[in-house]
Amino acid sequence: MSETLPLIAQKGSYKVDVEAGKSYWWCACGKSAKQPFCDGSHKGTGFAPVEFKADAAATIGFCGCKRSAKAPRCDGSHKNL
Repeated sequence: MSETLPLIAQKGSYKVDVEAGKSYWWCACGKSAKQPFCDGSHKGTGFAPVEFKADAAATIGFCGCKRSAKAPRCDGSHKNL
């Protein structure tokens, strides 16, 4: 069963401190219990996680509404929901 739109995990970003050189797998389906990251809940949905590779240590705003045009980063799309 394929879904056309992902679930909205939250209307806002998830602020996460990332480590330089580390990869993070952002949940694109909205079903993960470990938001904003993937826990495998997308299986069978047609969605796949998106890799974010941190170039430097920083605080990143990961998209929570799953509608960002700049995924996995928040672009403010949640303001239009």
